[in-house]
Amino acid sequence: MPEEPHDHEPAQQAGVTPVELTDLATLKALAQPRRQRVLQYLTLYGPATSATLARALGLNTGSTSYHLRELARYGFVEETDGASAGYRERWWRAVPGDRRFPPRSRQSPEMRHVLDELNHHAYAADLKLFEQLQQDADDDPWADAFPDSRGTIRLTLPELRVLFEEFIALLNRYKRPESETPPDARTVLTRFLAFPAPDPTSDSRPGAGPEHAPAHNTGEADPS
Repeated sequence: MPEEPHDHEPAQQAGVTPVELTDLATLKALAQPRRQRVLQYLTLYGPATSATLARALGLNTGSTSYHLRELARYGFVEETDGASAGYRERWWRAVPGDRRFPPRSRQSPEMRHVLDELNHHAYAADLKLFEQLQQDADDDPWADAFPDSRGTIRLTLPELRVLFEEFIALLNRYKRPESETPPDARTVLTRFLAFPAPDPTSDSRPGAGPEHAPAHNTGEADPS
């Protein structure tokens, strides 16, 4: 399963060399919403033809073929063996890898705009899929397989970078060839999201502004 791009400095983990995506054309190709849907389908369900993708995503085959070619042009998908005997359909798979975005401080204004749009659509799609799968999982043995955690931790910027790389290393520990994967294993989507809390003196903090009264301590524990 390919790793989603990350906004951190590249570092090698578990034999996988991270690749930083700095080419604006590559980022624009990846950010196209329909290509994000195509890539997500291939990541979740494995190799598919343009016709399969068209049926699943409600598009026409001309559209899915075009988007597959564009994704292949920039190295996100590739052709693979998968056709049934007697058929010559082109099958495509997502190319695995650890792809990273440049740190925000090294992004040009145009690159920042592209990445902000990409992240906006990607996180919205993730939340929609999470909610949908939770609702549909009532009678599924995997109904309890929706762990999540929300919390806070005080870190320096270098410590946060280390934490992120340790998370990637943990994921890599569980990666294995298809031949070694148990038959009852399923594809599990993982996401890592961390960001600094607003400065207490900043106008961007929640509830900031003269129209808001100071918040009272409710005694709630830090959610986790």
